[in-house]
Amino acid sequence: MDGTLTLPIHDFEWIRGEIGLDTGTPILEAIENMPRAEAERARQRLHELEMELAYRAQPQPGVMEMLEALVTKKRNLAILTRNDEDIGHTTLKAAGLDHYFDSQLVIGRETCAPKPQPDGVHYLLDIWQAPKSATVIVGDYLYDIQAGFEAGISTVHFDRLGKFPWPQYTHHCITSIEEILPMI
Repeated sequence: MDGTLTLPIHDFEWIRGEIGLDTGTPILEAIENMPRAEAERARQRLHELEMELAYRAQPQPGVMEMLEALVTKKRNLAILTRNDEDIGHTTLKAAGLDHYFDSQLVIGRETCAPKPQPDGVHYLLDIWQAPKSATVIVGDYLYDIQAGFEAGISTVHFDRLGKFPWPQYTHHCITSIEEILPMI
């Protein structure tokens, strides 16, 4: 969602600094390894920071046209995020994209183990009773495409800069969200 459906505004190094984590440390995993009281404070601060960013979300250019095309073709849509689900809902609403997604299909870290674990993908496949061969995950970061790859579905790596640093997990590469339209 963040950086794929919406413009990328997250500064993860700044977030790590605000929480007191080392540079480059996976945020959720680092918090899980903290002592309980420290972890609770870190989770609360992370939620505050993520919510501030959620209210500022703006749609990615071309995303509404792409979502309209998917809805018109009656494709199943869901959000699989490492955020809390309320942050996912807030992000979608702020960006004007919430009407494209069933509120029960905004899946966050409360429902499933966060990406890169494939649990969320399996959860959605079960809900939809969809074959892996007909399912695609679109993401802008390693954890997104890794989750899809590990679940056995097609992965689309969206990288506006065209660098695509994880080819071992990527089936399709795009530099603009509109490039999904011919794939539909």
